[in-house]
Amino acid sequence: MAKQPKAADEQVEVAHLQDASAPEQMRRAREDAGLTLEEVAARTRVPMRHLAALEAGDYQALPGTTYAAGFSRAFARVVGIEEAQLVAKVRAEIDEQGGVGQGPYEIEEPVDPSSVPPRRLAWAVAILVLLIAGGYAIWRMQLNTPPTDEQLAAEQRTETRIADPVTRVRPPELAAQAPSGPVVMTAVNEVWLRLYEPDGQRLFEGTLAAGKSVTVPETARNPMILTGRPDALAVTVGGQAIPPLGTAERTISDVPVNATALLGRKPAATGHDDAPAAGPGEAPAATGN
Repeated sequence: MAKQPKAADEQVEVAHLQDASAPEQMRRAREDAGLTLEEVAARTRVPMRHLAALEAGDYQALPGTTYAAGFSRAFARVVGIEEAQLVAKVRAEIDEQGGVGQGPYEIEEPVDPSSVPPRRLAWAVAILVLLIAGGYAIWRMQLNTPPTDEQLAAEQRTETRIADPVTRVRPPELAAQAPSGPVVMTAVNEVWLRLYEPDGQRLFEGTLAAGKSVTVPETARNPMILTGRPDALAVTVGGQAIPPLGTAERTISDVPVNATALLGRKPAATGHDDAPAAGPGEAPAATGN
């Protein structure tokens, strides 16, 4: 008989608890269960700061409505209160406060509290992205920066210097081939280059965007080229394709680019195995078998 008043008191207590706010329900249910916030955090794997924000009703400190719902659902399971009612009350209170500042494209789906990324991980990812972007920017800047005199000297020390192809002896069939048509250089990829005469007179200097072309003046006196990306240039003489001026990312300088010198680079049409000699500033061409 003595238990009936206690049961009635419990019913009143439950009804009063249901009328309380979501933070008050969570706090009282946790205290009734004899648990601390640290213990609830250990069981739910929800960060302490988020549980404290829930109990305080500080929804603005939470990462989003979806996360708030997931955290409160996990909280309810641990302290033994009805999950759906608590989640509905949390959502309603968030709506009354105008949301928690989430974007319009937030996906409303159940959230695993342990999936919230730690702040340290987010900072590490952001720093890594900045490092990659900075490295790419430096690489692009170096790619389009003219080589220094020291770099040219280092390249020239490692190369075998040979005679001017205009004065060396060439096969009769090549010597008899008369150069014709303009010399046109087209950028396959973005590339910096300088065209100049032996006395230093510059015919062109700058960066060509992919697909852009520059024509060597036919009145130029023994024009030559300097570039760090000879592989990025497609060269033609009167519309006739010429073999590449050099290998990838290898600086060439003092390489003649007049029609006579460039046509001398083209293999003979007779099919013999003698490959043409290379111009100054580049390695000799390999012979085929």
